[in-house]
Amino acid sequence: MEGLVAGVVSGSAIVYGLYTVLSKSARQSIATVKAETEQEISRIRAESQVLSQERAANLQKSEDRLDAREASLDARWKQIEAREEAFVLESKTLFDREENIERQRRSVEEELARVANLTKNQARDLYLKRIESEFREMALKRAKEVEEQTASELNRQAKKVLLDVMQRTVVDYLTEATLAVIELPTEDMKGRLIGREGRNIRAFEQVTGVDLIIDETPEAVVISCFDPVRRETARLTLINLMMDGRIHPGRIEELFEKATAEVNRIVVEAGERAAERANVTGLPAKLIETMGKLRFRTSYAQNVLDHSVEVARLSESLAFELGLNAEIAKRAGFLHDIGKALGPEYEGPHALTGMEFLRIAGERESVLHAVGAHHHDIEPSSPEAILVILADTISAARPGARRESLDNYIKRLSALETIANDFPGVERSFAVQAGREVRLIVKPEMIDDLAAKRLAHDVARRIEKELDFPGQIRVTVIRETRMTEIAK
Repeated sequence: MEGLVAGVVSGSAIVYGLYTVLSKSARQSIATVKAETEQEISRIRAESQVLSQERAANLQKSEDRLDAREASLDARWKQIEAREEAFVLESKTLFDREENIERQRRSVEEELARVANLTKNQARDLYLKRIESEFREMALKRAKEVEEQTASELNRQAKKVLLDVMQRTVVDYLTEATLAVIELPTEDMKGRLIGREGRNIRAFEQVTGVDLIIDETPEAVVISCFDPVRRETARLTLINLMMDGRIHPGRIEELFEKATAEVNRIVVEAGERAAERANVTGLPAKLIETMGKLRFRTSYAQNVLDHSVEVARLSESLAFELGLNAEIAKRAGFLHDIGKALGPEYEGPHALTGMEFLRIAGERESVLHAVGAHHHDIEPSSPEAILVILADTISAARPGARRESLDNYIKRLSALETIANDFPGVERSFAVQAGREVRLIVKPEMIDDLAAKRLAHDVARRIEKELDFPGQIRVTVIRETRMTEIAK
């Protein structure tokens, strides 16, 4: 080492010695070389610095790529873990399904072992029974669905037809009172009507067949009679008597004959006009006259003759809509209440008496049946008879067509419920549909199905015996059993 240092020093001394002996130009050349060397060193340093910066940038990019790849690997690892969990769950599901299939296989093997002991015919019958049972259940379910859809569609179509017919057959309603009240010009007229010792009023009542009620009502008297034609005749007779002024038994008989002729004329004209309005042709004169008597009869303030015309129109329209015999329906609808115009010699429900009267008059059998069945006194067996029932109900049930005293209405409903509640086993009862139906809710532990049917019959018979009512009253017994359990 010491020798190396000594050599360097010796070399330096030699160089210095040479430098001192060099010329000025040589020294300048050396300075130039030194400057160029320094410039080259500076250039190399700059290039080295640029190269270092580029390497640092490349290194940063490499690090960023490594970070991104690491994040991607993390995400893929999470996906692999999720797929592994799903695979485990699916493996468990497959294992459960495999166990279920194994149980079914054992069940099938047991069933095959059992069937193996059967003959060919027995196995076939068993198979057919199973197939039949499955298809029967499916067929019943489908049939129920079709039945419900059909019933809903029929109900919709029926409502549409009824509303359409009712809108085309709109009529004006005029309610009428059943009492004939005659206003007197003066209060002294009461004394003249009574006459000496009551001979005038006795003669009037004897000739006309009505009761003349003279009470304390000022300047008014009341004519009372169950026969509306006779009551109208007596009313005209009394009015003519007061206008004539000569009130005595002989004059009463004369004016009564004139009033009778006038009422007969009104009856015939009313019958002809009603038949023309209903478009019913070919009626005998006797039937037209009898129908005209309904001009003076009312049912709950609804004029029966106008009601008959409306029922004829409704029956005809419904028959056209349904493709039935419109002529029979219209004729039966017009004549259905003719029994109400008959005298006391015809006993029984007006539907049946009207049917017999029409039979004597030579009416056809299809019309007779529809007339006799319009209140179900006989069972309706023809579509036209059912149409007459429907038209009669529509005409009577329209708002404003009929009226009833509120007191009488309430009493009738109360009487229906009272009769129903008197029977043992009845828990509650309700009179509904304006008194046309009474519903009984019975105790199921006291009334069985057979007793419920017997109860409905007994209540209906008692209502017939104790109450006076128009039309029909339906009795419905409701028996309901409920079973309740609590799941804990």
